[in-house]
Amino acid sequence: MATRILPAVGDPDAVRSLTTLLSQLPDAEPVAPVTDSTQLVDTLARLAAESVDELPEVVVVHERIGPVPALELIREVALRFPAVGVILVTSDPGPGLFQAAMDHGARGLVALPLGYEELASRVQAVAQWSAGVRRHLGGAVDVFTGTGGTVVTVSGAKGGVGATLTAVQLALAAQASGRSTALLDMDLQTGDVASYLDVQFRRSVADLAAITDLSPRVLADAVFRHDSGLALLLAPGEGERGEEVTDRAARQIVGALRSRYEVVVVDCGAQLGGAGAAAVESADTALLVTTPDVVAVRGAKRAVRMWERLQIRKAAETTVVVNRHTRGTEIQPPLIQKITGTAIAATTVPANFKELQGAVDAGRVHELDGKSTVKQALWALAGELGLAGVSDGGRKGHGRFRGERGDRSERGDRGDRGDRGDRGASGFRRRKDGAG
Repeated sequence: MATRILPAVGDPDAVRSLTTLLSQLPDAEPVAPVTDSTQLVDTLARLAAESVDELPEVVVVHERIGPVPALELIREVALRFPAVGVILVTSDPGPGLFQAAMDHGARGLVALPLGYEELASRVQAVAQWSAGVRRHLGGAVDVFTGTGGTVVTVSGAKGGVGATLTAVQLALAAQASGRSTALLDMDLQTGDVASYLDVQFRRSVADLAAITDLSPRVLADAVFRHDSGLALLLAPGEGERGEEVTDRAARQIVGALRSRYEVVVVDCGAQLGGAGAAAVESADTALLVTTPDVVAVRGAKRAVRMWERLQIRKAAETTVVVNRHTRGTEIQPPLIQKITGTAIAATTVPANFKELQGAVDAGRVHELDGKSTVKQALWALAGELGLAGVSDGGRKGHGRFRGERGDRSERGDRGDRGDRGDRGASGFRRRKDGAG
C-alpha cells in the first residue's frame, strides 16, 4: 500500500528539493505540498471531515514553515490528528531540539541538507507507526475537526474590577447563541468561576498540566459539563497547585480547547503568571477589564505596558472593557483609551450591583434576570466581539472597537503572534527569576 506524504514547506527551493526526494521513495505517494501552517491544518481538517482514512500517513514539516512556529504546529497536528505521523526537517538536529520535537509530538527528525537514506528510513518508520495506530484503533480515531475555535482572554486591571463576571457572561452568551463554548479558569490561585456557577468539582486544569499526550478523551474527563451547556475547566481548589500549570501546559490546554470548541473564554484574573501570559499571547482577542477610577485605570496602563515589555501582546492588540460605567464619572472611555493606548470596546457595562448581588451570593450567575442591564450589556459585548448574536437593539452603538484600524483577519493576527514563538511567556519567566 502506498504511503501518502504531505510536505509542509514554505520556501520554494526547499519544496522542490523535498518533493523530488519524496517522489523517489519506494511506495511513496507525495501529495500537493502546503506552504504555511494555516493551510496545513485546514487541509488535514478537510480530509478528516470526509474520513480519517483520507488523512496522509506522514506529514513532513520544515522548520521554517511559518507563521506558527514549527514545534507549536507539530503539537497541534499531533493533538488534532493523532493517527498522522509528523517528521520535522531541521538544520539543527541536536539532542536538545530532538527532545523538544518528541515532547511536542513529532515521530521523527531529519537533518538538512536532506539525504535520501535518512529521509527514506524516517518516512518508512513513521508510516509503519501510523498504520499500526490505525489498525489498533480499528478506525475509531478521535480527531479534532474544524479550523479551530475563537479564544478570548479576560484579564483584570486589578482585583475586583469584574473580570470573572465578564468572562462568565461572555461564555454564557456564546453558548446561548448555539456555539459550543468552553470556559477556562486560568486564575490559578484565586479562581472563582466555580463559585459563580455553583459547581462542585474534582478535576481541574492542574490535573492536565503534566500530561504530554492530551487526547480528546483525557480532555473530556477533566471538563465539567454545566447545566447551562458550558464546558468548564476550572482552577484547582488548592491554590498552590496552580504552580503546576506551566506556560507550555497552558498552551497545550488552550490549544486542545480551541480545537474542540467553537468559542473558548479564558478568565486570567488580575495576577499575571507564565500560564496566563501564554494564554493572553495565543488568544485571538485579549480583553482587559477596568473600572473608570484612577487606581484601576493606572492598573490597566501598567498591565498593558508590562505585556508589551514582555512581548506578550501589543497595546494595539488589546481591548479594554469599561465596567461599572456611569455618565457622571470624570473618567470616560475616550480618556481611558488615550491613557492605555489600546482599542476600547464600544459596549460599556453599567454600574448596577444591586441587580447582581442575589445571583452572585447564591452562586447562580447563569440565572441572572434577562432584564438586568448588566447582563444585557455583557451579552451585547459578546455580540460586538463576534461570539454571539444580539438583537438589533443590542447592536445599536456597538460595532468596531473604538480606535481599531481596519479589519484584521483572525488567522492573520494569530499568525503574527505565532512568529514570536514562546518569547512572551518565557520572558515572564526570565523576569520572575530575576533576569531583568
